[in-house]
Amino acid sequence: MKFFDEARIEVIAGNGGNGSASFRREKYIPRGGPDGGDGGRGGSIWAIADSNLNTLIDFRYTRIFRAQHGENGRGKDCYGKGGEDMLLRVPVGTVFSDLHTGEVLVDLDHDGKRALLAKGGQGGLGNLHFKSSVNRAPRQFTPGELGERRELQLELKVMADVGLLGLPNAGKSTLIRAVSAARPKVADYPFTTLQPNLGVVRVDHQRSFVIADIPGLIEGAAEGAGLGHRFLRHLQRTRLLLHLVDASPFDPEADPIRDAQAIVDELRKYDPSLYEKPRWLIINKIDLLPEESRAARIAELVAGYGPVDRHFALSAINGAGCQELIFAIMAHLEQHKRTQPQTEEESEDDAQAPD
Repeated sequence: MKFFDEARIEVIAGNGGNGSASFRREKYIPRGGPDGGDGGRGGSIWAIADSNLNTLIDFRYTRIFRAQHGENGRGKDCYGKGGEDMLLRVPVGTVFSDLHTGEVLVDLDHDGKRALLAKGGQGGLGNLHFKSSVNRAPRQFTPGELGERRELQLELKVMADVGLLGLPNAGKSTLIRAVSAARPKVADYPFTTLQPNLGVVRVDHQRSFVIADIPGLIEGAAEGAGLGHRFLRHLQRTRLLLHLVDASPFDPEADPIRDAQAIVDELRKYDPSLYEKPRWLIINKIDLLPEESRAARIAELVAGYGPVDRHFALSAINGAGCQELIFAIMAHLEQHKRTQPQTEEESEDDAQAPD
């Protein structure tokens, strides 16, 4: 299935039905009085996060979603039937924004979370409600309210604990294949990864985390070079970034340190909060370095990269050093959970559906 992480849709809630102006007309019952019923409410449009979905492809060609209108009221105190609500299922991590103002309306960040996108109109009142001691035969009724109408921008931000960052061909896809069951495309040319890939890394039977691989960045991505930086949104929910650097680039004139610093600058341009996330330096492809100069080369890359929380040297192609990395990541994530319990509780509170 092709991966879509953006969509634009229009949601139109149902209109409420009109109230009825009717009078009771039966034999032997003079002056029966008003008996007009109310109109039914219009259907609303809701969204719900579904962990079984991973792309917005369902909104690629269907752009307009309309809920049912409420039925009009009728005589003999018959109220109109309400319109059925419409439920849109989206992947976990979908953000809904107003297309015109850019205001974020809701962030469906965990499975089963619901949100009201467009509220249906209330039904109108029948003349039954307007009778009084001085108005025995009211002919007033009210029309139903119009349902809400919105144009929305949908953006999918994948839910992952760890994100991989680096130039094309730095070995990100090879690393995610080495530590998880994910099987992204791997080849000896740039930009083999064209869409985000997720992999579940199992440390033991009850401990695991999710790692995300995005297409490689190049210098100037903020201006649209390469694939641009539109996939960086998928790293905004992560708790840890792994910056992969090729210790032995194919091009002998390439400067891994300069290229790595350029990627860091792209992070800063895109989102300062993403730049401030914990970031580890991962020096990959050390199997291509001569053993006698390997340690010196690693030290040179670490020193040239600048301040970094931690660094690891490994070879994703043969798995050397990968085990130590995933244990360190698991320990970091567990420590993060212990130090920030309130964040998890707040996310559970957000799961309540709006009135």
